[in-house]
Amino acid sequence: MNRWEYVRLSDYCEIFPGYAFDSSKFTDNDVDIHLVKGENLHQGYIDWTNAKRWNLSDWDSLKKFHLRKGDIVVAMDRPWIEAGLKWSSIKEKDPKALLVQRVARLRTRKTLSQYFLRYVIGSKVFEGYIKPIVTGVNVPHISGTQIGSFKFYLPPLPIQRKIAAVLSAYDDLIENNNRRIAILEKMAEKLYREWFVRLRFPGHEKTKFVKGVPEGWEVKRIGELFRTASGGTPSRTEPRNYEGNINWFKTGELKQTYIFESEEKISQLGLESSSAKIFPAGTVVMAMYCAMADISILANSGATNQACCVFFPIDPKISSVFTFYLIKGALPHMIAFAHGAAQQNLSQELIKSHKVFLPNVKLIEAFTEKIDALHRLIKFSMEKTYRLKSSRNRLLTRLMSGKIEVENLDIQFPASMKEEEVVAHG
Repeated sequence: MNRWEYVRLSDYCEIFPGYAFDSSKFTDNDVDIHLVKGENLHQGYIDWTNAKRWNLSDWDSLKKFHLRKGDIVVAMDRPWIEAGLKWSSIKEKDPKALLVQRVARLRTRKTLSQYFLRYVIGSKVFEGYIKPIVTGVNVPHISGTQIGSFKFYLPPLPIQRKIAAVLSAYDDLIENNNRRIAILEKMAEKLYREWFVRLRFPGHEKTKFVKGVPEGWEVKRIGELFRTASGGTPSRTEPRNYEGNINWFKTGELKQTYIFESEEKISQLGLESSSAKIFPAGTVVMAMYCAMADISILANSGATNQACCVFFPIDPKISSVFTFYLIKGALPHMIAFAHGAAQQNLSQELIKSHKVFLPNVKLIEAFTEKIDALHRLIKFSMEKTYRLKSSRNRLLTRLMSGKIEVENLDIQFPASMKEEEVVAHG
């Protein structure tokens, strides 16, 4: 590490803010160009499914706002949320896209590898730098100058590229695994919709329908089907409350079907001194605050904060997987009735009063038996991704600090990195 320089990011990287596109001209046309807004940025990936679009005919005239493979994008408004820093890199398979105002695009100069930069921005060190400097009451934000003022240790370019190659191998495995998860989730979602939305369940041809509803189905309030509960937040004035190993999940972490480990942990003292309580593995957890359409199943036991709502079926024949899809399907309708002056919130009372169609128990049991195999694969694949990410993050910290030396290692570079100079600096 003796040859590593302590440098300022802005000296080695162009930090470019996006364009103030007129929101009244956004489109939803599939042929138009995707826009990268802060709301579409997550922790290392972009949610393209909900991205707004811009007229394709303007593409050539907006060249300086183009995004290309390898570009790093960082949210400047609300850059840090409970789930972590909002940033991503543009990948080869990502769609044609334009940079929107209040999102920064980072492109390196020749002595800083674009691939190495991806791990600088994705590091806990950069996140730890950003988190305390976010300012603003209504819209917490950072500036391009603040991003550029970040300082880090920069190794010689050959070492940068070797570090990036090692970490990219993990990212490739994670990306492949995530593609498999996405396919499995679509299959599970399709099965639920086929049976309980399109009403093409087994035996539907012989079922009598009354006013469009299958005979034997009932309209029930969620509160008649489930006991609900929420959690609590231990006082932060007592540091010992957060010195334990009990999972403590927050709404920003409910981003996938199964969640395994919380970002923060609480102690037994924190649990007993607050309204937080431990919920068992298999519990369905939904975000109540900010009216986010986020819902997950606990892969491991854990507590939650008060912004989460958990569901316990009154009838044990209602499985957690059926509960997950039933509540997930009802969530957009509940959000439409969300309330709150500063932010759109749900309450347990509103949730419990919401009405849903409940199929007969035999159909619920048949669905559970059918979908369990898919969910076992989803959970197994998500756990694999979780372990890969954990290993990569531990390795990233050691590689970026120089604790693991790679200078004399014979490392195989992925094909994408062999073309780095053309892609990142062309």
